[in-house]
Amino acid sequence: MSTFQPVRGMRDLLAQDAETLTYVISKARENAQLYGFQEVITPIVEPLELLSAKSGDEIRQRMFIFDDLGGRRVALRPEFTASIARLATTALRSEPKPFRLFSVGSVYRYDEPQRGRYREFWQANFELMGSAKPEADAEIILLANSLLKNVGLTGYAIKLGHIGIVKAILAQEGVDDKTQNAVFQKMDKKEFEAAYALLNAKCRAVLEGLVALKGETSAETVEKLREHIKGYEGAVASVDNLAAILKLVTEAGCSIQKVDPAFARGLEYYTGIIFELYVPELDIALGGGGRYDKLIEAFGGEPTPAIGMAAGLDRIGLAIQAQKTVLKKHQQKKVMVIAIKEDQKGDALKIAQKLRDEGISAEFEVMGRKMAKALEDADKRNTDYAVIVGERELKEGKVVVKDLANRTQAEVEISALAQKIRS
Repeated sequence: MSTFQPVRGMRDLLAQDAETLTYVISKARENAQLYGFQEVITPIVEPLELLSAKSGDEIRQRMFIFDDLGGRRVALRPEFTASIARLATTALRSEPKPFRLFSVGSVYRYDEPQRGRYREFWQANFELMGSAKPEADAEIILLANSLLKNVGLTGYAIKLGHIGIVKAILAQEGVDDKTQNAVFQKMDKKEFEAAYALLNAKCRAVLEGLVALKGETSAETVEKLREHIKGYEGAVASVDNLAAILKLVTEAGCSIQKVDPAFARGLEYYTGIIFELYVPELDIALGGGGRYDKLIEAFGGEPTPAIGMAAGLDRIGLAIQAQKTVLKKHQQKKVMVIAIKEDQKGDALKIAQKLRDEGISAEFEVMGRKMAKALEDADKRNTDYAVIVGERELKEGKVVVKDLANRTQAEVEISALAQKIRS
């Protein structure tokens, strides 16, 4: 037995897990098309300077970083947004706005491996660039809701916050950007005492009040929030923005969002609304996103407001397993083509190829097994039909089709074989 194993934190996805992942990817692509997003493909390897510029200390410390053969300092992408922002400042610079961009692929972070957290994992990324309006925020939240609904999940919730509320309070109290970023990093990890320790008594009191504000309904929380932040003009404007977004989303028929005023995410580039997606069966987020109005400008582009989200496809797969969700996909009929004797193998291969040309999944029996063993193997692998090619039937332009589920069989004209299997 080989002693080689995958690198720690990397995984082999066998057939069932691979099927779930590709199913979720297909649903993400469908969702992108429904909302008018165009797919783009960016490199897995990017300049370290690009990826580390605004990602936050937590991610910067967990990137896979190396020197390429040209001596350039590069890294494996830990997320997609920096790459998409780079596109907006270069190849898409002169394109009309808004941009609706979708991307999907593997990303890499040197985290401690555990359930739902891997060093190589998959994300679907949606970025809407060019609009500062609440309508754009609402579109992304509705898209997130639609994605979870379309993969078949139930009971999920969208947790919403607004980074502008806390930013404005801290800025008005004279807290510098570096300290603010450190506070958000601690809050993201629910280390509230460590966050409070970085602040004065007044800031601590305000933040403690925000942490306590978790109402049963979003409207209730927003009203309590307005009372709590009186005197902080910038924070009031952020609450008004949050309320406008909630109103649009609710009027559009999505009422599953829950407001958490002390909610924070670890990326430094967020400027407005932020959100994460949850199901009751898992204690980890299935995805999340937020508004980042200054990132593209920071990378040398024109001032461009933007909002985006990343869906964790591996975690959505875990949620599908936890909820025992049936994958709603077209069930392709599976066929095994078996030649009775050596002389019929060429004809049997031709028949298998004809089925494939007709869009039917067909395997040819390549192990040289006896008929009984070949049928037993096909049955074990959930094959629907065995197409048995024999000398007498061939002379009559026919084959034997055996329904492995019902244990019935019939002779079928080769010309009508594909139609018979489809029916």
